[in-house]
Amino acid sequence: MSGRTARRRVLRISLPGGAGEPARAAERADLLAAEEPLGIRVGGEALTLTMRTPGDDIDLAAGFLVSEGVVAEPADIAGIMICDGQRCGHAGHDGDSGMGNIADVTLRPGLAVAAGLRRSFMTTSACGVCGKTSIEELAVASRFDLAADQARVTPEVLAGLPDELRAAQRVFESTGGLHAAGLFTAAGQLLAVREDVGRHNAVDKIVGWALRSGRLPLSGCVLLVSGRASFELVQKAVLAGIPVLAAVSAPSSLAADLAQESGLTLVGFLRGGSMNVYTGQDRVLARADVSG
Repeated sequence: MSGRTARRRVLRISLPGGAGEPARAAERADLLAAEEPLGIRVGGEALTLTMRTPGDDIDLAAGFLVSEGVVAEPADIAGIMICDGQRCGHAGHDGDSGMGNIADVTLRPGLAVAAGLRRSFMTTSACGVCGKTSIEELAVASRFDLAADQARVTPEVLAGLPDELRAAQRVFESTGGLHAAGLFTAAGQLLAVREDVGRHNAVDKIVGWALRSGRLPLSGCVLLVSGRASFELVQKAVLAGIPVLAAVSAPSSLAADLAQESGLTLVGFLRGGSMNVYTGQDRVLARADVSG
């Protein structure tokens, strides 16, 4: 977890249990989730700057390019280097380098980033579509046909996924301050988990890992996110070929609209053995009778 957390002294205040008792205060060490900028360059030119939790930066850069419709297969990326502004180096076996906060991407010959895509401002850890100038720019056409995906998942499997994801969140256990995205098979087997201060970054790290592993499209898979399901997360799932997106919180109306149009099954409020299935209900094999 080196680089993903930061230690800080805090004043811990506890209110008394009984009336008239004074509050208790003591200094203690606390772990915070790290948040640092990551600049993504393509061909040596700046593309975007996002605030993220360091780690899996190669996957984050690759996943971002998938989410923007720039790349769709491993061969589209000739290489990604992590730089500190002066030096660059290859990532280690786990996708981490620790050398700096710039991901320099080289695309295959003949592939380039559209001029309108380049953004000259910082996106925060809560923003994955900042900088878009029109609603039309939000929608990126997918190369995968989700409607043809025959994946089926039971409510029982879906209900067990949040506990599986929480158990795999190593940094959250220490800090309590990170979002997570987990990729599962339709049978509930955990394939990958990524954490980040940004919900969209956690998903991009999953998608980037899948791209670099030659796993796209992620047919037959379920993506679980620890927060709400926004438009941007639905689009990332669609562009990665994921047929089922589940969230522990609510989806937005635009997210549900895009899911419906794309043939994606969207599940929200997945907690405590219950859930709402907003779109693609046929993929969820419910044993109970459906009543109005």
